Amino acid sequence: MTVVLTKTSPTISLDKHGVTTGLIRVGLNWVAPRLAAEQAAREARGRFRRARAAIRAATTADVDLDLGCMIRCRDGSKTVVQALGNAFGAVDQFPYVALDADDRTGARAAGENLVINLDHQEEFSKLLLFVYIYDGPRDFRGLDAVVTLVSDRGDRFEIHLDECPPGAHACAIALIKRQGNELVVGREVRWFTPQEGRGVQDMISRAYRLGMKWTPGRK
Repeated sequence: MTVVLTKTSPTISLDKHGVTTGLIRVGLNWVAPRLAAEQAAREARGRFRRARAAIRAATTADVDLDLGCMIRCRDGSKTVVQALGNAFGAVDQFPYVALDADDRTGARAAGENLVINLDHQEEFSKLLLFVYIYDGPRDFRGLDAVVTLVSDRGDRFEIHLDECPPGAHACAIALIKRQGNELVVGREVRWFTPQEGRGVQDMISRAYRLGMKWTPGRK
């Protein structure tokens, strides 16, 4: 069964679902506009419609979304896992979070996945899942991006990145943190629009008071 985190039901306790150890996989999938346009071109009927659809497919740009995780530990240490800067992390050593791939077009069936090692959950203070557009459109509208969290046992939690405002270039997806004796996942879906002189990672970090310092980077 899939539990969907929504505005009206935004939080779940991993402990209450029995998800306290092992690995949890955070997956990002979205509709690749170029692939969708190419599919439409193949299915178009009539010479004129096929030609128009083929032109649209040829001129549609790929989209490169990057999934990441800002990590703050109980001892005060902090870091980020993301494709930018080749900061892919590690599962069996600090920061116990790793990114498995960098899907630059949305064509990868498995999408992009972060793996979190819950065997070390006592070391975590906050895990902030986020995503941003590295290359492509101005915002997330029409991408139908969905983030899923799946445990080793098959427990599945889903967050839809909907209601994107025009120009929103990044999204804080969810905040995983300790609440009493439980590890809780809270839906955020908080959108960020780029500002001159400030990267979206810096904006997200400041908004959640994670105290991280950022420098420009490329993949």
